[in-house]
Amino acid sequence: MALDEMLIEELGIGPVWVRRGAAALTPGEDERPPVAQVTEAGTPVAVRQEPTPAEPPSQPIEAPTRAIRHEAKPGDQPESDAPPLDAYDDLPWTDEAPVHVEPAVAEAPSDVHTLDWDALAERVANCERCRLCERRTNTVFGVGDREADWMLIGEAPGENEDKQGEPFVGQAGKLLDNMLRALTLSRQSNVYIANVIKCRPPGNRNPELDEVARCEPYLQRQVELVKPKVIVAMGRFAAQSLLKNEASISSMRSRVHEYRGVPVIVTYHPAYLLRSLQDKSKAWADLCLARKTYREALAALGVEQGAEKGGI
Repeated sequence: MALDEMLIEELGIGPVWVRRGAAALTPGEDERPPVAQVTEAGTPVAVRQEPTPAEPPSQPIEAPTRAIRHEAKPGDQPESDAPPLDAYDDLPWTDEAPVHVEPAVAEAPSDVHTLDWDALAERVANCERCRLCERRTNTVFGVGDREADWMLIGEAPGENEDKQGEPFVGQAGKLLDNMLRALTLSRQSNVYIANVIKCRPPGNRNPELDEVARCEPYLQRQVELVKPKVIVAMGRFAAQSLLKNEASISSMRSRVHEYRGVPVIVTYHPAYLLRSLQDKSKAWADLCLARKTYREALAALGVEQGAEKGGI
């Protein structure tokens, strides 16, 4: 080792080696080289000079405060430029749009139970109690003998019913007419036909619960005006709406139920029978049960068969 290198090493002023991976000095740390200090024995020893502590600040440093979320108060204007949520209620209602459900079902008009046939039909034609009115072509009030002993209640209007304003038309209507003819019944003379819902749901979907509740007073008044001896509920939805349950149609068949004091027989919808021909015999058995129930109702009233409108 050279003499000058030995002196530098002895004085402790040589290069400082830092181990790899060690943290580097941050700005503000003392970067002054160590100074040499001589011991009593005369040997110089390198001593690192400690940094002078900084004086405490004259003013205390305030701790950062947490951001406080502003709670909206009545009358405050929204900070966002986006439209309020209720603005989307005015958009065109399409089959793909979410079904609008009211937060609460409005009470039925108090005067519905006092309306006669003409006033009730006019009320239904101008009804806007739910959003089904927005896309209807015609309301489907009902058709048939308004003093009939038999009343048939379907589910909701389809496309053809919406166009013509009459329940059970098209191929399903023809099948129903044939079934009634076998019982010497006809929608023109001794049967009244109505639906649970008076307006066609978009896409032929099942009506929502609030839609059924808003339309039900009209059906209740129709039943009061007709005063039928027997009701035939055609289809699962019609049966569930009348009987206030969620049972399957197979479990509701072959039994006598009741709606507002009137016997109810449950059977398949004619549109279903067009797709499931094997169940036509079951539907005929249901109609035979309805006929038996009707005859028993007449017997209980002491009326001879054939004395009133009701077929065989």
